[in-house]
Amino acid sequence: MRNWDKRRRLLARWTLISTVIVAAAAAWFWATRDHDLEAVRPGDEVAGLTSILARDSGEDATALRFTDVSAETGIDFSHFPATRASLLPEDMGSGVAVGDFDDDGKPDLFFVNFAGNAGPMASVDPEKGKSRLYRNVDGARFDDVTDRAGIDFAGYGMGAAWADFDDDGDLDVYITAFGPNALYENLGDGTFRDVTDKTGTQDARFSAGCSWGDYDRDGHIDLYVTNYVNFVYREADRKVVERQYATEQPYTINPSSYAASPNSLFRSSGDGTFEEVAETAGIDDPQGRSLSASWVDFDNDGWLDLYVANDVSNNGVFRNRGDGTFTDVGPSSLAADYRGAMGIAVADFDDDLDEDILITHWIAQENALYRNMALDEMLGASEPGRIWFMDEADEYGLGQSSLDMVGWATGFVDFDNDGRRDLWLVNGSTLENTADHTRLETQPPFLFYNRGNDGFVDTAARASDTLATPIVGRGGAHVDFNNDGRVDWVILVHGGTPIVLANATPESGHYLRLSLRQPGPNRRAIAARAYVTAGGHEQMAVVGSGSSYLSQNELTLHFGLGRADSIDSVRIVWPDGAEETHRNPPVDRTLTFTRTKPD
Repeated sequence: MRNWDKRRRLLARWTLISTVIVAAAAAWFWATRDHDLEAVRPGDEVAGLTSILARDSGEDATALRFTDVSAETGIDFSHFPATRASLLPEDMGSGVAVGDFDDDGKPDLFFVNFAGNAGPMASVDPEKGKSRLYRNVDGARFDDVTDRAGIDFAGYGMGAAWADFDDDGDLDVYITAFGPNALYENLGDGTFRDVTDKTGTQDARFSAGCSWGDYDRDGHIDLYVTNYVNFVYREADRKVVERQYATEQPYTINPSSYAASPNSLFRSSGDGTFEEVAETAGIDDPQGRSLSASWVDFDNDGWLDLYVANDVSNNGVFRNRGDGTFTDVGPSSLAADYRGAMGIAVADFDDDLDEDILITHWIAQENALYRNMALDEMLGASEPGRIWFMDEADEYGLGQSSLDMVGWATGFVDFDNDGRRDLWLVNGSTLENTADHTRLETQPPFLFYNRGNDGFVDTAARASDTLATPIVGRGGAHVDFNNDGRVDWVILVHGGTPIVLANATPESGHYLRLSLRQPGPNRRAIAARAYVTAGGHEQMAVVGSGSSYLSQNELTLHFGLGRADSIDSVRIVWPDGAEETHRNPPVDRTLTFTRTKPD
């Protein structure tokens, strides 16, 4: 039945595309005759250009509600304590990473900071520019424990990701930066120490995203780091100005001005140290201006493949051969578009038991929704096991709505627990404000309500007054920080303070949350899959899947169950392929399943 649904959607997609091309051509002809396209600005409504696929939000889209609790949480973090100097590194960050570092069952927040100017006025504020760790207190507020914890990172920070790299049971954190990255080891007593040099995870280039995963299935998690461009400051470059969308833009904030930088793959040796093997493995992606990456098992064969989101260069789609190396399948996958890719959301949004990918893009390029077709031979796979995708963003209402936006962090999650994953997306322009070149243009976030086969519709303005307010967004993550079974949302604002949105959706369905553990290596069970069957509906989610943009969502898996008040089964496929099934677990709970180590 799922295959037939995909076939029907595929036919509908091509019919839609043909219609859109004809309509868009007519609109373009009309627009060029009667309007000055140079005058079109982000947010303008131009009939036939950005609304041709618009859809009515409808009554059901009023369901989602959020309350801005930023002030009540006690978070006083402020991003980028400096004045913009129109330099690319300053505009790209930063992110927020969710991780329960003290393992008390309440997720904590780590905000990455860009500590000052990176050009002619190069400076770092050791206090205001420090990245900050906030400990969750009773799900109601957060305490700044940065100094007590000993995390003293005050560099040009970009992103971060938590993982238990040393298999001692607690979460450590890796921080990427424009300049030296850092790995902080959790000592288990509330404190950390910098072990970057000791572990061999140094990278002093312009790093952006990072993602943990056991790609070689040796039981020890490895680390992939995306490097962006070889940014070199030259005073003469500041005088070069280009025009983009009727605005003047400096050469020094255009990524095309700089050569791409290869990525890093730090392979764990199993003894707490790492070896950099990206080129040997075939995933250094030297031509890609890489911003984000996610380990994804595209074809459900038990081996983690890799997707890399690249800015103004082809995205990377790499298939794991199972021998420590990868094959570049970008062209045949149909998911290696040359666009301005920023963030990644990975999830089985259509519940056909394989993982799909959403990519956020720069202005006028549309976001992409790559539906995974690898398991659907009847839809035209040219060979068994081929990895391939179809971009169905327009069919699902996620394409045209993003034409005048610059998208960054994003994630799929079921906000109202109706059994369908919704989608959040952080926007924020890279175009400078024409009146004040020290500021960037603002844009409102997206909050897409999932209508199932009828696609998605943006309900941000209805869900919260805060979401109707334009910002310069960058990082973001979803997390149930108050443990009420409704997933909340945190946004990092460039040059501003974070936004913390508590989920206040009044009519929420049943849910199940899963925390998976296993003894020995990879204790947090990164890449484990959970299949939940309830009310005749089966869902699948993967631990650690996806990396947002410079950010990390919580590792706890969340399943909305709708009206189902009982669960038939929870089937867990552990990272090494072993399986176990739990029958009739309770609903509306967060359950921890710890694997029994086989003899």
